[in-house]
Amino acid sequence: MIDLTDVSKTFTLHNQGGAVIEVLSGVTLAVAPGECVALTGASGAGKSTLMRVIYGNYRARSGIIRVGGTDLVRAEPREIIRLRREVLGYVSQFLRVVPRVPTQDVVAEPLRAVGVAEAEAGERAAALLERLNIPRPLWSLSPTTFSGGEQQRVNIARGFAHPYPALLLDEPTASLDAANRDVVLSLIEEAKARGAAIVGIFHDEAARARVCDREIDVGRFTPARAA
Repeated sequence: MIDLTDVSKTFTLHNQGGAVIEVLSGVTLAVAPGECVALTGASGAGKSTLMRVIYGNYRARSGIIRVGGTDLVRAEPREIIRLRREVLGYVSQFLRVVPRVPTQDVVAEPLRAVGVAEAEAGERAAALLERLNIPRPLWSLSPTTFSGGEQQRVNIARGFAHPYPALLLDEPTASLDAANRDVVLSLIEEAKARGAAIVGIFHDEAARARVCDREIDVGRFTPARAA
């Protein structure tokens, strides 16, 4: 479902004479349906960069990135948008939403985008918010006013609302108490059970041990280590 072959990524420093920095090289990995793979490595190894490359926020310099049969390296922007809407979900570390949109609508939006009826989308969003212990009086308010932990839970609810065949999770249990952490890990287990291919960053070792099938050290793909 998620297949990378010989992927590399560079950044051009335009304010430093156009210097080119290679941050990832030779990334090759495959994640099967129903599998969760953890990206590990020291700080600065490129874990979050690799996640953004897979999602298409950063364009790879070379290689092949196939998600559900679509090569994101060569895909047109409209195809990447379709893939994100239907196939590839991403729970980042920070919630980014349009201000003043109610929380329940924020969570329901990915469902409406794939044609789920308004009422059903709202019900499914409500069920996730309830499960993630977001107080009902907050559902009609914008999540931009919430605490960090509440925003993270809204972010997770939004990421799990649509049953994406592929999921990217960047520290999904950060900022959560034990009870909500357990809910999130259960959501990941349920996504695996329905066949989702998952790539995640988990600094929580116990969480990693519970939901991840194997680990990949991103440091082996950094040019400095390859040398």
